[in-house]
Amino acid sequence: MKYLLFLGCAVPYRMPSYEVSARKVLERLGVELEEMPEFNCCGLPIDSVDHDAMMVLAARNLCLAEQKGLDILTLCPGCAGTLRKVNKSLSEDKKLKEHINAILKEIGMQFEGGKIRVLHLIQALSEDVGFDKIKEAVVKPLTDLQVTEHNGCHILRPAKYIGFDDPENPVILKKLIEATGAKCLDYMYETDCCGAPIVGVNDKIPLHLAGDKLRNIKAVNAQALITVCPFCHMMFDINQPRIERLLNEKFAIPVLHYPQLLGLAMGIDPKELSLDELRVDATNITNTK
Repeated sequence: MKYLLFLGCAVPYRMPSYEVSARKVLERLGVELEEMPEFNCCGLPIDSVDHDAMMVLAARNLCLAEQKGLDILTLCPGCAGTLRKVNKSLSEDKKLKEHINAILKEIGMQFEGGKIRVLHLIQALSEDVGFDKIKEAVVKPLTDLQVTEHNGCHILRPAKYIGFDDPENPVILKKLIEATGAKCLDYMYETDCCGAPIVGVNDKIPLHLAGDKLRNIKAVNAQALITVCPFCHMMFDINQPRIERLLNEKFAIPVLHYPQLLGLAMGIDPKELSLDELRVDATNITNTK
């Protein structure tokens, strides 16, 4: 298996622990990653301001993948959703494809369509790598660990473009967690948003939203929360001390990227997985037998 790695903006600049741990576990699973050094932003942040600009930015990235003849692997659900949406839209809408290609022509590029896939990490793990291979790579099953999961919004919706899990009752991340030996607990309002999209407008509302989720997670006695989105991770991990001060409530819930959890089950040293970069102390996780 070989993919063209699309890192996007947030992961390399704000969440390198996600990238480091993902590279470690993918290497152990025999997945080869080719760098995509000329990539640009997926376009998502400017979609509401200039839809065409978003389409062109995404299409340029897709053109790079088409030139390489490789499927794209992303770590960010926002990037995955945007690239998947544009890939599907341009492939199915001839007039739209002609319009975007007329703009791409100015930089000597042309989108062909139907040549490559865009996969988020958990889709690649579940569909291409497979649960059996993941379980075979587990040498230190985390059977004493009880955790919860947070998929985030962009990895599930809109189903028309994403379509690899049920947006109302997602199961793939839970199955991936259980492949490590850990138990994935259910909790109230699992699919609610973390609040990150409105931080730039009002930071108190998203902190309350994330706080509500942390409260529900604490209620089921989970030892950690597992995420697969850099922005969701920032809300629950980096902002957890702010949430605690705002709500005058202590949570102390470690928040791990899924590849960090999987890496621990694979026997990879916690430092190699950048667990020391987490804001909330995860010692209770790393010490789990």
